[in-house]
Amino acid sequence: MCARTPLFGPFWHVVSVCLVAASLVAALEAQGRGQASPASVRPPQTKTPQEYPRDQVEAGRTLFGSQCGFCHGRDTAGGAGGTDLTRSTLVAEDVRGDRIGPVIRSGRPSQGMPAFAPSDSDLAAIVAFIHDQKRQQDTATGGRRAVDVSDLQTGDATTGKRYFDGACAGCHSATRDLAGVATRYEGLTLLQRMLYPGGPGRGGKPARAPRTVTVTLPSGETVTGPLAYRDEFTIALTDASGWYRAWPVSQVKFTVDDLLQAHVDRLGTYTDKDMHDVLAYLQTLR
Repeated sequence: MCARTPLFGPFWHVVSVCLVAASLVAALEAQGRGQASPASVRPPQTKTPQEYPRDQVEAGRTLFGSQCGFCHGRDTAGGAGGTDLTRSTLVAEDVRGDRIGPVIRSGRPSQGMPAFAPSDSDLAAIVAFIHDQKRQQDTATGGRRAVDVSDLQTGDATTGKRYFDGACAGCHSATRDLAGVATRYEGLTLLQRMLYPGGPGRGGKPARAPRTVTVTLPSGETVTGPLAYRDEFTIALTDASGWYRAWPVSQVKFTVDDLLQAHVDRLGTYTDKDMHDVLAYLQTLR
């Protein structure tokens, strides 16, 4: 079935890049968000202390970093539009996923978060990692959420160039599109642009370049247009007539032309050293 509704005015929808946990958004009742969290305010204390096997926590770290890290930060402390889960009352009151799990699986469509259906083991691992990060925050002596300049000067430019040549040079050039990039962006801004160049723009709206999707129907007919919405259940576009058209992903084939997807995919593979080394290299491009 294809849902069709006319569009009046610009259509915009935040497309979640998280495949399992997605963005817990305001449903996690955050007490603060990312760097905006005041250091003087302690996070809510965990009501039921919980311990998890280290291998489960590490599995959760990988899943969270690749599927949730963009929204909530690789350490759960807030990312591009996502809440700081270490300061979430819901997380503080959760017992082995009894509150986090329903939010992930039911979603909050009114706040831009679709429902997801991770396997029980993947969900348990993500919950374990969130609680492990929460435990570390509970016992931390400080609550800093800002970034010092010194935090960004630990990389090695030579190593970063090798990483760049192997992973980035297929799309980017130090002498063309990135020439002088370090004079246009500095410090944390440069790191953010490196990790997600289409991140939030003015007013918190995505600055991401338009994406085009081509949907092939069971009949063989193809429909192409700007991507309007995508999650693991639905793909939608705006067709040439201005209609919003949506299909269940299980009933069609589709391809998305998205130049920034490579950056999204790489978020789950960077180590901290990789990020700082590449940043050190980019800082030499003046």
